[in-house]
Amino acid sequence: MGAQIIDGKAFAAKVRGQVAAHVARLKADHGITPGLAVVLIGEDPASQVYVRSKGKMTVEVGMASFEHKLDLDTSETDLLALIGQLNADLKVHGILVQLPLPKHLDEDLVINSIDPAKDVDGFHISNVGLLGTGQKSMVPCTPLGCLMMLREHHGSLSGMDAVVIGRSNIVGKPMAQLLLGDSCTVTIAHSRTKNLPDVVRRADIVVAAVGRAEMVPGDWIKPGATVIDVGINRIDAPEKGDGKTQLVGDVHFDSCAEVAGAITPVPGGVGPMTIACLLANTVTACCRSHGVDEPEGLTA
Repeated sequence: MGAQIIDGKAFAAKVRGQVAAHVARLKADHGITPGLAVVLIGEDPASQVYVRSKGKMTVEVGMASFEHKLDLDTSETDLLALIGQLNADLKVHGILVQLPLPKHLDEDLVINSIDPAKDVDGFHISNVGLLGTGQKSMVPCTPLGCLMMLREHHGSLSGMDAVVIGRSNIVGKPMAQLLLGDSCTVTIAHSRTKNLPDVVRRADIVVAAVGRAEMVPGDWIKPGATVIDVGINRIDAPEKGDGKTQLVGDVHFDSCAEVAGAITPVPGGVGPMTIACLLANTVTACCRSHGVDEPEGLTA
């Protein structure tokens, strides 16, 4: 295995440390405590674990955590009313509604009811437009985490050839915009891209965010390229017995690691950065709302 392993856990811990230091300064110098509100509808086990983790880490960095757990059959009217209250609450600087939502709720309507300045997920249409036109915005957490790791590894990304595999609104499209903002030459590829292996082979940076287990083999990777694997897929693991499963990414790790210059593992790569960047976005939103200098290195 020749590739350097990009340790997302260690880098996320570093980011959380930077967030905690900035929170302490906000409290000491300005008497401000950043606050993050998370709304969970229903009892999806994975979402519950994720929300608990967010709340725990929010408190650990010194911020205020506000959790709102609603019944699965909560009406759209009641949910929008809660979001309206959080928009008006001066103690709340960031609002996150845990996705996916139950089918009876309009996801776009709910997301776009959040005050764009408090939209720490970066999904509001206003933030999407600001990011797409190169203006100051709230940036989606997962792409922001990928960008931070790329900057940490490479320094300048200017002039590098980047291929993003996947065109989702949550990762693929904002990732491409962020890479363009750092002066990469960017291609967005997807399942219908012609000659996809050849497209990927020319990339200095490959961001795989297509949601297909181990789709990208090592012979697609340019020697020395940096591979950021956003995928989280659960597959059968017969060798473990008892019907157990394992987590894998969108790239075939072993074969890609033989060729790449650097690669993120799954788990332990991009995943930990998502929550770290949620905390960073909350601090950024707090600073902007109070006209205070934003934390360096924690924004796009």
